[in-house]
Amino acid sequence: MDWKEKAVKTLRNSLSPLPIELNELDWKSGLSPKTERLAQHISAFANLQGGGILVFGVNNDGTLLSISKQETYNIIQKLGNIAQNSLNYSIKIEHAIMEYDGQSLLFVYIPEQSEKPVHLKGRDFFNCYCRSAGQTVKMSHNQVKFLISFSQGTPFEKQIAKENLTANEVLQQLNYRKLFELLDKNISSDSDTILNKLKEHNFCRFESGKWHITNLGAILFANNINDFVGLYGKSVIVRKYFGTNNREMELEQYGKYGYAAGFEGLVDFIMKQTKKGEKRDILRTDEYIYPRIAIREFVANALIHQDFAIIGMPITIEIFSNRLSITNPGAPLNDINRLIDLPPHSRNEILANTMLLLRFCEKRGSGIDYAIEAVEKQGLPPVRFSRSEQHTKVTMFPSKPFSEMSKEEKVLACYQHACLLYEDGKAINNQSVRERFGIERRNSSIASRILADTFSAGYLKQSEPENESKRYASYIPFYG
Repeated sequence: MDWKEKAVKTLRNSLSPLPIELNELDWKSGLSPKTERLAQHISAFANLQGGGILVFGVNNDGTLLSISKQETYNIIQKLGNIAQNSLNYSIKIEHAIMEYDGQSLLFVYIPEQSEKPVHLKGRDFFNCYCRSAGQTVKMSHNQVKFLISFSQGTPFEKQIAKENLTANEVLQQLNYRKLFELLDKNISSDSDTILNKLKEHNFCRFESGKWHITNLGAILFANNINDFVGLYGKSVIVRKYFGTNNREMELEQYGKYGYAAGFEGLVDFIMKQTKKGEKRDILRTDEYIYPRIAIREFVANALIHQDFAIIGMPITIEIFSNRLSITNPGAPLNDINRLIDLPPHSRNEILANTMLLLRFCEKRGSGIDYAIEAVEKQGLPPVRFSRSEQHTKVTMFPSKPFSEMSKEEKVLACYQHACLLYEDGKAINNQSVRERFGIERRNSSIASRILADTFSAGYLKQSEPENESKRYASYIPFYG
């Protein structure tokens, strides 16, 4: 896709349904007099996968204004000078003036650079910037190291977690039994066969007569993650509280196993903490507040899409009386309003593909769909996604009567339902909304109100605009 076409599409996504700045696009109402801040923006986009775009003519609230010819000239001149003279090496930027929604906007494209990090001139490597949650922020030392390794062709997963080991030490450190179980293979009694299988999947390497365990092998199959200095703090924490706040904790558990080795145990533990009782029938069955498939998919997503460069922020599952939240380090790479439909975009592609191979998640891009569908089937309120510069959070809520759901919850649930139907090639209508919320047919006006509110919020558009009948109207998500 041409960068100009992509720029217009990205701007549209950032303005609708709710105005929000994205990692790959930054709004500007005019030219800042702060040369260093502009250099930081260029540095951040040059370090970003796929590059990024500055759009001049967009206010902080998402409203538009035209940029004059003289303003355009001044902006291009200043940004061109900064790109040539204020970074550790000169980079080429492009620009275009395009009409959008009746306004003349200036789009400036900063392409991703192959040589990273791009930092401010006259400073060391650690004075470089990145995009996080739609903001330009300074990289931590750890993030810079990750960027350098990645740009040199060594992603996190291939880096060494522990080196210069004997064969026996590798087998003691990694849970190879779990690997064979997950691969549906019988465990060999021959250590060379086991080591070759670990090596085949990039969990370890043999070089210069010594064995080295990779980050991938350690993060997935460590018998104790804390034995690997570089992965300290990457274990998963589960906390359960009394009531609705974190002032009084009921329990806290720090996981020690690698993600693959301990995944099912982690999910089982979370389910045990959210058990609501037994259903007494011919056979007694346990009942849980949240669907297992939703817990499973959201936890797997948190593990896969975390930013390993952020330290001091472990993946945390918090259980309250009125919600369950899963928080991972790193802002989401996709718009949180588009997590159901957009293809997955992971910082850790090797980890993602390996977790898929080991069947810890559904086929790429469908995990969120399965989780939301399970939440709907259990009649729960909508899942809430939130983010900051440093984290992504998924929050689920227990069942509540329709009458107690807020307008915001009904709108969000309606939008998520529309996204699921759209993925199936269907449109949402009065009947499907009634089915989602358990509304009786005689109360179809209530469903109509929910549709109208969701449409007004900008989450929906009519699937057949020429149809003037509101009674038989159907809708699709705003991006359809």
